[in-house]
Amino acid sequence: MTTGSLLAADLVIAVLAAAGWLGGGAASAARRRPLALGLVAFALLATLARAITIIALARAGWWFAAEKVLIAAPLSLAAVAVAGPRLLRAPGDIRSVAVPLLFAGYAASGGLLVTVLHGYPASAGVGLLAVAGVLAATTVTWRVLGARPSPTVSRAALAAAVAALVTGTGLAVTPDAVTGVAHDHGYRDARTAGEPTRRFTLTAGTATVDVSGRDVAAWAFNGQVPGPELTATVGDVLEVTLRNRDIARGVTLHWHGYDVPNSQDGVPGVTQAAVLPGQEFVYRFRADQVGTYWYHTHAASDVGVRKGLYGALVVRPAPVTGVDVTVPVHTLAGLPLPAPRVEPVEAGVRVRLRLINTDSTTHRYALAGTPFRVAAIDGSDLRNPTPLVATAVLIPAGGRYDLVFTAPATPVALSVDGREVYATGPVSAATGAWPVLDPLTYGVASPVPWARFDREFTLVLDRGLDLRGLLPRYAHTVNGAADPDIPPQVVRLGDIVKFTIVNRSQVVHPWHLHGHHVLVLTRNGRPATGSLLWLDSFDVRPGEVWEVAFRADNPGMWANHCHNLAHADAGMTLHLLYS
Repeated sequence: MTTGSLLAADLVIAVLAAAGWLGGGAASAARRRPLALGLVAFALLATLARAITIIALARAGWWFAAEKVLIAAPLSLAAVAVAGPRLLRAPGDIRSVAVPLLFAGYAASGGLLVTVLHGYPASAGVGLLAVAGVLAATTVTWRVLGARPSPTVSRAALAAAVAALVTGTGLAVTPDAVTGVAHDHGYRDARTAGEPTRRFTLTAGTATVDVSGRDVAAWAFNGQVPGPELTATVGDVLEVTLRNRDIARGVTLHWHGYDVPNSQDGVPGVTQAAVLPGQEFVYRFRADQVGTYWYHTHAASDVGVRKGLYGALVVRPAPVTGVDVTVPVHTLAGLPLPAPRVEPVEAGVRVRLRLINTDSTTHRYALAGTPFRVAAIDGSDLRNPTPLVATAVLIPAGGRYDLVFTAPATPVALSVDGREVYATGPVSAATGAWPVLDPLTYGVASPVPWARFDREFTLVLDRGLDLRGLLPRYAHTVNGAADPDIPPQVVRLGDIVKFTIVNRSQVVHPWHLHGHHVLVLTRNGRPATGSLLWLDSFDVRPGEVWEVAFRADNPGMWANHCHNLAHADAGMTLHLLYS
């Protein structure tokens, strides 16, 4: 069983245990002895099963089990210790054990709520809040059921609940110290790239676009979705003028995967101010990275990208031969893009398909009718990629794969999630059962360029209740905090930096560091054995642990976030900062 499956199983078992104890307590209060005993037996079995899942999660990594071991397990032990002996000594009237059984239910529920509402890391404050809730609920139950505890016991329980509540609240809501370093928000233009050789103008505005014969309200660059494909030859200097016609929330251009100078990265409040209606901003950088990239707004990015503010950026070597096709995949108002197209290709011609996932979720791609190679991922060439046949590839949100093949005399078709998007002729092929390529084992290995790391950071991805704003929110968190309260990762120029990224949530988080490509070292403790894999977007699935590294060679302040943009908007954004 995978760690992700264990996390899900543990959550289900915790719910069942809490339900069993609470149901047993309710049944005993109603003097339904057989039902109460049956539910208690079920609760005991579920509690034992949860002990097994917690031990398994702790073996997978302390990140997955911390609050379960330190908070949920003691509460469960207290539940069994209180309810068990009272149940064994119960007289003929089963109602006498209603309060102990309900206490056990409150304890099991408290541990469950700590996992669901707080998650990682476990803290004394949250533990005390859970204890306060359990004691308060038990005291109220005593009174409601007329159990009439002694005044001493009642006062002691109430005092303990209040003390735990006050102390726990103080510990839980006090912000941790954010050890940041002052940084410059002067929003400098980069004019050191030289005189531009390629100029483009992108005007952002509301528009109505045709998707599969339907008119769709969109936000668009130059009135089209996707925006114009920006192309360059290596060595060009690009100058892109961004204008905002009427997008009230503002726009920017982020060059996804392209390691531009920090001032050109297009992140509002970090590298520039958002371009408001009637304003413009000029980006300039040198095209020194051959490959497939894309651009999108980073202002209100969850809404802006989803509504159409994106386009492809392709830097080609000179000269280019064969057929070169860019396929940016997107979902606009629930409708898939691009529309299917058929382009005959003469047999023997070399074809390169540049696949770009501009959505916030993973897509599955399958190329039928020919062997092919994955020549590059995220703009970086792979070493000696081998031919693949009847094999699908999964591309994470923001990611790019370049597939190359020599056109056969028979037709070839590319499908995305079973929908054909590109073909050289009619093809009938069932690709749903094809195995999926593991890029960590593909291509020929090379030595990792570093033997040590100057900085190491761990990012634990989770969900939790964020109480530090004006209104509480159920946020996507990193190390228990949500943007803007996540401390930055501080590095120095030239450092070799290692990230350990842990996903203890129930959803996929496609991770994306701006301004740098990271080298994949391990996934779930297993080293990458294929070609050196330099990525800027990679899926961290539930229960997975990735180790990646990079050289800190691009000074500035950089966004580091989940590229499911709804997750980023809901708190899963932090920053890498050069000191």
